Parts: sequence; structure tokens; C-alpha cells
Amino acid sequence: MYQKKMEKDIRCPLEYGLEIFGGKWKPRIICVLNEKEVLRYSGIRREMTNITDAVLASTLKELIRDGVIDRTSYDEIPPRVEYRLTEKGKSVVPILQSICKWSGIFYRDENDHVLSQCEKCDYHA
Repeated sequence: MYQKKMEKDIRCPLEYGLEIFGGKWKPRIICVLNEKEVLRYSGIRREMTNITDAVLASTLKELIRDGVIDRTSYDEIPPRVEYRLTEKGKSVVPILQSICKWSGIFYRDENDHVLSQCEKCDYHA
């Protein structure tokens, strides 16, 4: 099993925030769950593009561990598991929208590969 050589050394709130919602996949998952409210794994997978099952599963586990999303497992056959944003997760959405708005001022993408949740975002440039 992989073991990190050094412990994380988070020394400021910004580093903590970026650890919680930074990276390529976490903001996308947060935005998808914000838009759809409740999704099963297959629904999240369908909404994402170019993500492997291993990366999605790992990212969901990190978001659950950090209290950003909640995983509810139902005792049914077949098993049903749903994901939704926690209050902590919902509180990060305005921050991500602000970043999106700022990014829209300086970044122009010339391709047609805009994510569906981005098309619906009020801040999409």
C-alpha cells in the first residue's frame, strides 16, 4: 500500500480550502451535485466526462471524508446508494461560482466541449 513520505503541512486556510475542493474533479462533482441535488454513482458518472471509475470512486471517498458530500446507502435489493451535498458542500458552491465568474473574464475556451453543468451556471461566460 502506498504511504506518503511526508505528512501534509497545511499552514493556512487557503491551503485547507484548496485541499478540500481543489483539483480537476472535485469542483465538477460539487457542481453536478449542486445542480442535480441527489444522484447515484451511475448518475454522477454519466454527468462527468473523461473520468475513470477508479478516480471517481477515490474522489467521492475524499469528498465524503472531508464532509463535503453525504453518501446514503439503502438496505434494498439491488443495493441503492445516493450522494448529495452536505451543508459544508453547499457552502462552497458560491465560492466556486465566484471563481467561475472570475475565470470567465480572463479565460475564453474556443471549443464546443463545455460541460453541461457549466452551460446552466449563471456565471458561464
